[in-house]
Amino acid sequence: MTIESMAQFEELRSQAGARHEGSEGEILVCCGTGCLANGSREVAESLSKELRDRNINGRIIKTTGCHGFCERGPLVAFVPAGVLYTKVKPATVPEVVEKTIEKGEIIQRLLYKNPANGEKIEQYSEIPFYKNQKRIAMRNIGEIDPTDILDAVARGAYEGLAKALFEMSPEEVLEQVEISGLRGRGGAGFNTGRKWRSCRDAEGDRRFVICNGDEGDPGAFKDRSIMEGDPHSVIEGMILGAYAVGAHEGYIYVRDEYPLAITNLQTAIEQAHAFGMLGENIFGSGFDFEIRISRGGGAFVCGESSALMQSIAGKVGEPRAKYIHSTDKGLFDLPTVLNNVETWATVGAIISNGGEWFAAMGTEKSKGTKAFSLVGKVKNTGLIELEMGTTLRHIIFDIGGGVLKDRPFKAVQTGGPSGGCLPESMLDEPVDYEGLTAAGSMMGSGGMIVMDDRTCMVDVARYFLNFLVEESCGKCTPCREGLKQLLHLFDDLVEGRGTEETIENIERTCAAMKLGSLCELGKSAPNPVLSTLRYFRSEYEAHVRDKACPAGICRELTAYRILPESCDGCHACTRVCPVGCISGDRKELHVIDHEACISCGACFDVCPQQAIVTFPKIELALKEVQ
Repeated sequence: MTIESMAQFEELRSQAGARHEGSEGEILVCCGTGCLANGSREVAESLSKELRDRNINGRIIKTTGCHGFCERGPLVAFVPAGVLYTKVKPATVPEVVEKTIEKGEIIQRLLYKNPANGEKIEQYSEIPFYKNQKRIAMRNIGEIDPTDILDAVARGAYEGLAKALFEMSPEEVLEQVEISGLRGRGGAGFNTGRKWRSCRDAEGDRRFVICNGDEGDPGAFKDRSIMEGDPHSVIEGMILGAYAVGAHEGYIYVRDEYPLAITNLQTAIEQAHAFGMLGENIFGSGFDFEIRISRGGGAFVCGESSALMQSIAGKVGEPRAKYIHSTDKGLFDLPTVLNNVETWATVGAIISNGGEWFAAMGTEKSKGTKAFSLVGKVKNTGLIELEMGTTLRHIIFDIGGGVLKDRPFKAVQTGGPSGGCLPESMLDEPVDYEGLTAAGSMMGSGGMIVMDDRTCMVDVARYFLNFLVEESCGKCTPCREGLKQLLHLFDDLVEGRGTEETIENIERTCAAMKLGSLCELGKSAPNPVLSTLRYFRSEYEAHVRDKACPAGICRELTAYRILPESCDGCHACTRVCPVGCISGDRKELHVIDHEACISCGACFDVCPQQAIVTFPKIELALKEVQ
């Protein structure tokens, strides 16, 4: 069907929505990467087979993208009933079909159980994890089949594109993005409208738009889920951006570790071509635009804009000096707009609803919503989206359900290796670009890692340094050598060789890196170090002064002992000890052989009586001397 008017587009949308009229409802099976790893594809296949074997017709089984509630997968939702089942296994499918589909009964054990009060929640929309969200970039994920363009169109995909091409000029599209206040969701938070206008006003007739899908932060997966679950939102946003700036060529740069995202994007591109929404003369408007997929090798530094463009051009993925603006000389030294996946996915909704609609959400300088990957020591891990300005406390305790095992909250790390760790005192601060930056962290690509009292903040900073040492491109000396020196200094801290001078050298090295590094990888690499020094300096001092790790994590500084008054001889610790250093008969006091103990902490983690405690290993050496 060739679409050349808004009326024809509305007809297509109506036909797409009417395809399943008369059905008795949909069964949505989450087939995002997390649920797939837990067998959701087999669940969908088992459902199809069971319905077929029982001659049950009228039910539409749809494999969708990530529902977001990764901790509870595989997930199966029933529409229009609104019921959500969690942790569904293929072996459970016959019972689901018999009781829920045939008899209309609810299987209580498959419902979500609220960790706060033990309540079983039947309705998808009443689960706090979902109820407290506001989705724009992820508006269709979990509701559509990402490989079916008509399913996406029925739920609003390409509505913004049709409006733009049939009713708006490129300038009007650009003005709406400017009014919206949309800022880049990839980390820097640069104003999107300003970037687009700079590219449109640059000299030259050939321009590019690029989608940065090279999501490499540890713990971040929201861009991946958008590409997998709603590739059409990304494609629509890129076409709108190209229309606004006068570009006719685009690239989606995706790391090769995202095979499902690449497959679904390629399918979506082919389908958009087939319906005249991509390629030559889009919607009969005379506007041409093509998108190609470029696969990245997984280098973290290629998430940096100029390094990414070098990679697309077939060169080594290294950054260049920032005084060269990509909007003037980007890909192939031509004017280029680069935004990340979440930014592009938001554009279509802005054009459909208007810039003022988007600007009414969020804070004064951080408009709209933001997607996060909520992971770590939190009960409800997964993918979330909420208004800018939401507090960390609301995110972690209302949406996330609180800290695992109800242990004390210690810190939350935002922004990946370029971000920082924020303490409990910051929980009531609003999450926006300015607030996180002022606190010593950053928005980043949307990773949010929750930590409990069993987290050593010195070891956390060391972890990110170790990651960045491997990922630095090595082009500039401050980053290449500074990271190695920082890691060496942190090794001294966690292995008991640290001194007051060690901390001073860490601070000097961080200052030099922030001042002299070529790109943001090196300039922001000290953030986890500086934020942990800022809020948890006492832990650094304990590593130096007391040769102790307050969290009991650093092996060279930590020993374990069993409290006689608490041990009931349950054998839980003996079963998990990898070196067999714990002895004791059942129901009698157990004892740890400190000479054989490797301080792995396995016994501490499993003791049901909390009878195992940590103490500084240096005390053992002092006893031997005495």
